[in-house]
Amino acid sequence: MFGVFLDVTGRKQAEEANELLAGEMSHRVKNLLSIATALTTITSRSAKSTEEMAHELTSRLAALGRAHDLVRPVPGREENGALLGDLLTILLAPYDDVGAFSGRVRVSVPRMSVGEVGATTLAMIVHELATNSMKYGALSAATGTLDVSSTIEENEVIVVWTERGGPPVVAPGELAGFGSKLLRRSITSQLNGSVHHNWSDEGAIITLRMDKDRLSI
Repeated sequence: MFGVFLDVTGRKQAEEANELLAGEMSHRVKNLLSIATALTTITSRSAKSTEEMAHELTSRLAALGRAHDLVRPVPGREENGALLGDLLTILLAPYDDVGAFSGRVRVSVPRMSVGEVGATTLAMIVHELATNSMKYGALSAATGTLDVSSTIEENEVIVVWTERGGPPVVAPGELAGFGSKLLRRSITSQLNGSVHHNWSDEGAIITLRMDKDRLSI
């Protein structure tokens, strides 16, 4: 009895790889669309004009884009991800002044890696904090300064956002704004952490506690 045997292992593996890639791309696109939809809704409800909405939405999406560029997988690179210091510096660069007042945003954090998912979430959080500071806090004044520092305690990353030199700080009656809700939801659900506000006379101090493993994903 004669017959022909064909080894289709390679073809089958290629098909499975293509299916996996297609599924991953579909998942990423859906996530990006969900994020864009959420940011559009939040911005539309808080902006006072179409010009302000366009500016704030563009800034939020640009912050996400900059974070993604840092951590996107690159062929030939052994480790994918970004350093926490690089990520924070790039995200906060647009909020620093130029000329005589440059350098009022300072970042001092330990060397640690941040994954793609963690970077996307952290980018939204940082943008919300910086936007509030530009509107009401230290970055709204020419002499205001912002210091972002971080420590690692066991499996927890603690980021302290310290504002100084801005207008007098008034504690809000309730943190019910859409930006505040987004910040709390992102910290708790995405990074398994918490946020604490200290409305001191010298300026706002905001402490972010995040799970180190979640941040590295």
